[in-house]
Amino acid sequence: MFNKNQEVELLIEDLGTAGEGIGKIDGFTVFVKDTVIGDRVKVNLTKVKKNYAFARLIDVIEPSDKRVEAPCPIARACGGCQLQMMSYEEQLRYKADKVFNNIKRIGGTTDFDMRPIIGMEEPFHYRNKAQFPVGMNRDGEIIYGFYAGRTHSIIPCDSCMLGINPEGVDVNDKIMSIVKSYMEENDITAYDEESHKGLVRHVLIRIGAKTGQIMVCLVINGTRLPCSEQLVKALKNINGMTSISYNINTEKNNVILGREVVDLYGSGYIEDYIGDVKFRISALSFFQVNPEQTEKLYGKALECAGLTGNETVWDLYCGIGSISLFLAKKAKKVMGVEIIPQAIEDAKINAQINGIENAEFLVGAAEDVVPAYFENNKGAAECKPDVIVVDPPRKGCDEKLLNTVVRMAPKKLVYVSCDSATLARDIKWLEENGYKLIEATPVDMFGQSVHVECVALIVKQL
Repeated sequence: MFNKNQEVELLIEDLGTAGEGIGKIDGFTVFVKDTVIGDRVKVNLTKVKKNYAFARLIDVIEPSDKRVEAPCPIARACGGCQLQMMSYEEQLRYKADKVFNNIKRIGGTTDFDMRPIIGMEEPFHYRNKAQFPVGMNRDGEIIYGFYAGRTHSIIPCDSCMLGINPEGVDVNDKIMSIVKSYMEENDITAYDEESHKGLVRHVLIRIGAKTGQIMVCLVINGTRLPCSEQLVKALKNINGMTSISYNINTEKNNVILGREVVDLYGSGYIEDYIGDVKFRISALSFFQVNPEQTEKLYGKALECAGLTGNETVWDLYCGIGSISLFLAKKAKKVMGVEIIPQAIEDAKINAQINGIENAEFLVGAAEDVVPAYFENNKGAAECKPDVIVVDPPRKGCDEKLLNTVVRMAPKKLVYVSCDSATLARDIKWLEENGYKLIEATPVDMFGQSVHVECVALIVKQL
């Protein structure tokens, strides 16, 4: 029998879906964060159930040959990187296995081509976006950084090793230092989640990887930002500063951004490229955080679509049209659907910027828009597409949408997934309704984390 706070030794034999190590003692399973397969460790049991327990790592007695020294000093405390102590080669193997095992276990099939994972050349300094929570420490001092794993406790961080460093400069740290000084000099308060008081909640920073353009947006628990001209004056001195704004979010919830953005300086957007396609990106836009890997991801999706120039294509959950515009260059017509109105406006502008005239964009939830369009436009070419591309959020596709996809009967469905568990669930449903998974290709977009994207080609059975 095991008890809370008991110290035990065990060998890590496997990894869970959240990157936690798994070991066993006489058949009793123990989950341990910050461990690697092959580690022999001493742990403290923090939560004990009948057949399993969670534990905190005390010491690595014998390190695995897959273990490396985490280069970031706060890697264990911060919730952003779950795998920094694991060699990158092992990270890729873990992620590929995760995708395959989910499709096998949840999707119920192994009869497909599991393609090699597409890894990164440099698994650090790749993120073009950062969202820093702002708060106060016990001494009443303003702090910023990242949340500890599964908490909203801020771990102070001056320099994140995942952020893009244009020209070798840590722009995120430079910006956050200016924001902190501005808040201190003007008695601007940091937000407190428990009391729902304080003004500055988060600071959103976007950096154009190819353009060097920079956006700063303060998320505030109010309707105005006092002394904003002082902040703008300081931030404008940073090379590449293109847009400064604040976002109003007075809701008592964990959603970072509110719906309204007030521009203080610049155009209200930055521009960047994926391949040779140019994009306008606003504060509320969804844009992939790893532009180099995004080009590979979209390239794989385009390869699976196999377009010749004569096809009608739907791009569901299209965001600002990032995949749509890649497809439009090779297709006859593309129909994009996205629930966020601002993103659709950006998508239309992005089409204009790139001289693309064969892409049409509809605003609304895909599970509502596509069935309604199908019912109201029967006989139209758009209701009998050759290819449908879906890039849903982690929850996967709504069954109402999948029902309409099957009725539209495209020859190919290209599924771009950020959660292989919901991908596998949807594959199972589609295979029960006349489709077949042909291949799946994992793409590592988020080095040092447990997250992995996947492109799946699913075809209609004759």
